[in-house]
Amino acid sequence: MSHAQNSGVSRRRVLGGAAGLAVAAAGLRTGTAFALPMQALPDEARRHRHAERVTITRDDWGVPHVVGETDADAVFGMMYAQAEDDFNRIEQNYLVAMGRLAEAEGESAIWQDLRQRLFLDPEELKKDYVKCPAWLRSLMRAWADGLNHYLATHPEVRPRVLDRFEPWMPLSFSEGSIGGDIESVLLTQLEAFYDKRDVPMTDEERGLVQREPTGSNGFAIAPGHTRNGHALLLINPHTSFFFRAEQHVTSRQGLNAYGAATWGQFFIYQGFNADTGWMHTTSGVDNIDEFAETIVTGADGAHSYRYGDELRPVTTKKVTLSFRTDDGGLKERTFTTYATHHGPIVRETDGKWIACALMNKPVEALQQSYLRTTTRDYAGYLKVAGLKANSSNNTLFADSKGEIAFLMPQFMPVRDDRFDYLKAVDGSDPATDWHGLHTLDSMPQAVNPKNGWAFNTNNWPWTAAGADSPHKADYPRYFDRFGENPRGPHAIRVLTARDDFTPQTLIEAAFDPYLTAFARLLPGLVAAWDQLPKGNGQKEKLAGPVGLLRDWDFRWSADSTATSVAVFWGEDMWALTTQAAANAGLSV
Repeated sequence: MSHAQNSGVSRRRVLGGAAGLAVAAAGLRTGTAFALPMQALPDEARRHRHAERVTITRDDWGVPHVVGETDADAVFGMMYAQAEDDFNRIEQNYLVAMGRLAEAEGESAIWQDLRQRLFLDPEELKKDYVKCPAWLRSLMRAWADGLNHYLATHPEVRPRVLDRFEPWMPLSFSEGSIGGDIESVLLTQLEAFYDKRDVPMTDEERGLVQREPTGSNGFAIAPGHTRNGHALLLINPHTSFFFRAEQHVTSRQGLNAYGAATWGQFFIYQGFNADTGWMHTTSGVDNIDEFAETIVTGADGAHSYRYGDELRPVTTKKVTLSFRTDDGGLKERTFTTYATHHGPIVRETDGKWIACALMNKPVEALQQSYLRTTTRDYAGYLKVAGLKANSSNNTLFADSKGEIAFLMPQFMPVRDDRFDYLKAVDGSDPATDWHGLHTLDSMPQAVNPKNGWAFNTNNWPWTAAGADSPHKADYPRYFDRFGENPRGPHAIRVLTARDDFTPQTLIEAAFDPYLTAFARLLPGLVAAWDQLPKGNGQKEKLAGPVGLLRDWDFRWSADSTATSVAVFWGEDMWALTTQAAANAGLSV
């Protein structure tokens, strides 16, 4: 494996001569008639075979451009390059995903680990790995080989826990989102149930803590609305700068994807290849449901739950977790966990045990995440989407044929819309059960809309393509729980302003400084000040800031005092209205 800089720095061999000799001595040189297939090689020999067939070139910005002979070689190099850039984040993500964070951070993390292990059992994932298609197992082996080769060649790197990666592990972390579906399960309530004590919810869990704004914007522009007659796709994820790795990964088998990969994953989560581009925004669909179970405890202490006219036994399972002690050792805690056919029990409320149902399709999710990076047009992308293993991402899509689309997550359970699934529904009523998954064409979408553009800003789907958007009345209410947000009207404002977009003007539109929320809210504030009687203390005190806001054009800039005043006012309004909004089921 060699490295180079595009500025002309000479290439440098990462593997020393001894490693090459070890491969040669085993008679395994690439290209010889007697070379063994990858899967038949011992681990060390297989790693060196991969390394000989991978080149990593870093451009002037440090972005790695990985070239491999095969797709598996490219994955090997992709993971090696990620480890070079931030091994700590890779390990952290897998400690979280596999429910082993407490082994690094101590007993305080054990509830987060238990939450993971309620849904993902490492032993089951190992069985799933064996059942994976051969092509996927090849990539997963290369994933592990790339990380293990990095550790073998960097003895100065000391993992906190994971000093060896196994091929089955990617099944624990397969979708690429900022936070998995599982994070909807509140840790304090999980702890209260399984530790059998009162644990108050945190202000953060109640939604009372204002965080730095997050979200994502995706714009897809049809050829008829661009200057050069080609489709455009804007990928604008609102994550911290180092949240994902930027990479270009290619192979002589045909892989050629550029974009952002979440640390530790071997697929480009948001990006493009030569023919298609895909942008993911966090979706507001409701496809994570809670079922309130009526529990009956027998004389022998065994638990059952009511389902229709029958009593069904509650499934129990022992889960043993390790945690690091203050002296650096490890201790264990064993939990008896409970589940119904709806899912694992995650809390108790009003005497009911609450089961949580969410997508748990690790093999299909990993396949879909990788295969969409190899698609060549919308038809191919839709075929991959047929795996129905994307649960949290809206997609903005564009291809070289000029097709554009807005799609919702493909994992969408069919439910009886009489019930409000934003709350825990009655698990004893069979009518509340999931009834299979929606077909792709039965979900809200905008494919090649006549208006010439589609977008999502983590808002509802009902304005995704202006007048050509899907209609709310045609769909069950569980297709949206976010509602509108200020970025939605702003997107419509800039996308309808022209029909001759270039890459530069599209970027300018995405960063247009007009603030729609303040344009809507501040006139009410100014009017309220106007209505205060003369001599009122507040009127005199607030004359300066209100005068500043009255004359503001609602555009932010670094030197805009009005922007700062408005933001401080907005934050105070947020604190005053958050709880009321939550009680009313509204987005604050």
